[in-house]
Amino acid sequence: MDIHEECGVFGIFAPRPMDVAALCRIGLQALQHRGQESCGIVVNDDGVFLSHKDLGLVSEVFGGRELESIPTATMAVAHVRYGTTGSNSRANCQPIEVNHLKGRMALAHNGNLSNATELRIALELSGAIFHSSSDTETIAYVVTRERLSALSIEEALSKAMDTLEGAYSLVLMSPRKLICARDSHGFRPLCYGKTSDGIYVIASESCALRALGATFVRDVDPGEIIVFSKDGITSRREHCGRASKRLCVFEYIYFARPDSVIDSVSVHASRIAAGKVLARTHPVDADVVIGAPDSGLDAALGFSRESGIPYGIGLIKNKYIGRTFIAPTGRQGQVRMKLAAIEAAVAGKRIVLVDDSIVRGTTSRRVVQLLRDAGAREVHMRISAPPFLHPCFYGTDIDSEEHLIACRHSVTEIAAVIGADSLGYLPLEALGHLTCGNGYCDACFSGNYPTDIHTSQGKDRFEQRLSEVLAS
Repeated sequence: MDIHEECGVFGIFAPRPMDVAALCRIGLQALQHRGQESCGIVVNDDGVFLSHKDLGLVSEVFGGRELESIPTATMAVAHVRYGTTGSNSRANCQPIEVNHLKGRMALAHNGNLSNATELRIALELSGAIFHSSSDTETIAYVVTRERLSALSIEEALSKAMDTLEGAYSLVLMSPRKLICARDSHGFRPLCYGKTSDGIYVIASESCALRALGATFVRDVDPGEIIVFSKDGITSRREHCGRASKRLCVFEYIYFARPDSVIDSVSVHASRIAAGKVLARTHPVDADVVIGAPDSGLDAALGFSRESGIPYGIGLIKNKYIGRTFIAPTGRQGQVRMKLAAIEAAVAGKRIVLVDDSIVRGTTSRRVVQLLRDAGAREVHMRISAPPFLHPCFYGTDIDSEEHLIACRHSVTEIAAVIGADSLGYLPLEALGHLTCGNGYCDACFSGNYPTDIHTSQGKDRFEQRLSEVLAS
């Protein structure tokens, strides 16, 4: 619990002018779980860019007549945001729009650059003026700088990728092209599909393709650049194979929707597998297995199937409350409003409570207490991830070991802190069961970072570090 993820990206390339903004709104609603701070849509009307961006949920930002003034068009790029670098302000809303000597560009980004601070300092010292504190604007500047000498926008992006380090899944729009790209490690997911009437759809997750009735075509490969234009689809692969594949394993554990398929692996099946491993490695005598909504439900089902302990619904979520675990403020109060225990299902029972993670322990303690107050006789906590021991620099908002309860306490001590009768984590070596052999990043658990780490890139530390260096 309490994990934040950066963003969801979305793009449309249509064969003829249509209401692409409305299609983007549908896609963003399907990706709302990836970010709740802000959202935005930029459409391309024959080279003229029009946009609407603001703080809030998709239903709030696009809940009225905001899109009525946006004309039909053939291309659009869209974004939902939870910022892991940069504060929550309208200036940091995406997509980022840039005017430059060779035209316009709109850019949406999911991930985190591990060298964002160094790149931005170099750009500012060379005269660049930034309007936001997001590392996405840094990417836009690097691409724009390369575009001034490159023969095409895709060539400029390829050259920029020689400089960018860390995690980035991008959707980029120029006056005549829609482009998507994924970093060479493939930290963050990206895929595309096609509707029956010829509309190409790019999205962070396959669930957003289905929301528009698009058929999944394939995932964007790590390091790949795909260009959609009137001339067709082209793929550039000069960055493919430069690094080992390292998809963030927490996409399977928590971030992604269970109906998504990422790099050919079902998120639902991955979570079922995690629950089965937990039942084998941390068995317990109990009366019922319940999951913490929503990302703990599938793992709880797996635990139940493997252990033979009946699966039940013991916690109910208020569907009108936003996703607490990626809400930027007021987490403890929101947990009380969001979750309630079903007394008839848990009273007098020995409960196995399955959840995706424990970060600080505050949310877990509250949920355990909810079950105690409803009459649960025992509460045994099982976590479908290993303990968090290290900060993440690739788009997950875990920026300091001092905030991680597993860095300060043993498993037995954590169980006491959260009020559980016992506690068991998914073994680190079992993560491979979740990815079906695909390469993955487990740095937040193991400390084995796939890239060089320059500076801490937490949501607030990005700005703090930048100010310190420029003032020195």
